[in-house]
Amino acid sequence: MTFKKRILVAPLNWGLGHATRCIPIINALIKYDYEPVLASDGIALQLLKKEFPQLEAIELPSYNIQYAKKGNFFKLKLIKNAPRILSTLKAEKKAINTIIKVYEISGIISDNRFGVRSKKIPSVFITHQLNVLSGSTTWFSSKMHQKIIVKFDECWIPDVEGKPNLTGKLGHLKNNKLSLKYINPLSRFNIFNIEIIYDVLVLLSGPEPQRTILEELLFEQFKTYNGQVLFVKGVIEKEQVVISRENITIYNFMQSKELEKAINESAIVLSRSGYTTIMDLAKLNKKAFFIPTPGQFEQEYLAKRLQKLQLVPSCDQADFKIEMLNEVKDYKGLQSVNFETNFKDLFSLFERK
Repeated sequence: MTFKKRILVAPLNWGLGHATRCIPIINALIKYDYEPVLASDGIALQLLKKEFPQLEAIELPSYNIQYAKKGNFFKLKLIKNAPRILSTLKAEKKAINTIIKVYEISGIISDNRFGVRSKKIPSVFITHQLNVLSGSTTWFSSKMHQKIIVKFDECWIPDVEGKPNLTGKLGHLKNNKLSLKYINPLSRFNIFNIEIIYDVLVLLSGPEPQRTILEELLFEQFKTYNGQVLFVKGVIEKEQVVISRENITIYNFMQSKELEKAINESAIVLSRSGYTTIMDLAKLNKKAFFIPTPGQFEQEYLAKRLQKLQLVPSCDQADFKIEMLNEVKDYKGLQSVNFETNFKDLFSLFERK
């Protein structure tokens, strides 16, 4: 009797993006006869448990990452929380050593969880940020990140290596000694040719308090909007709640199949400029408007880059007015790049002796 190899899949709990982009990887592991074991914390773990109720799910120590209420204090807050983050990192490493033994793990796929690795088994790090933008300290944060990446057996970048690509300078280095594999963008969604029902889909996610701040701002702005609006708050709760307010339908959360249908039947998507959202909308060839999370340099860079390329308009959170959605028609929208990933080849790492 042969036993399936168990692969630990551990996304960072920073909004929902890291968890959702692991969904196609988890599905591929199942397809190629591996047994995924899920590990995370908070809403990321809640989401994966809802998507894969049949799989083993383990709670990891939480970093409790929160944004500052004012974007320009974001970096300061991260520095202030550094001791707690380092303490959690130690606890994470200890937990992983135990998990490997107890669950007989044969390989690790860590999406931005620094402590989820082992010298004893093949360990993969997933990131789209080889360069970590942090303003005047970008050179330092990038070098520190690369020092972490080099400790893993491989680093998978969910983008294409050449041009055109989605990450720009975030996911591409001029010179490096890292074991990099460009695995093409990842998305759990497929494009359907179906009738457009909603004029705007509002898609919220990300750590608090900024998720709630944007939610309140948008509810106020949409009071004067006459089109059909679908509002997905990105709040993972035990039960799905649906509320109708005249022309606005509000969901606390949607699972993959529902959200796939919702995006396909929406003319415009209004959301953060998180990289996972960008990959999903590119897969579905969608027009969008982006409001980057204040103080998050990565999202601000991606939003400005896509606006400069005449693909998606964007603005700062404090500046948003509902009339700005009219700008979308003057932009090309996100367009699909190569989403075909050779998972069989990638997973060969876990077959090595």
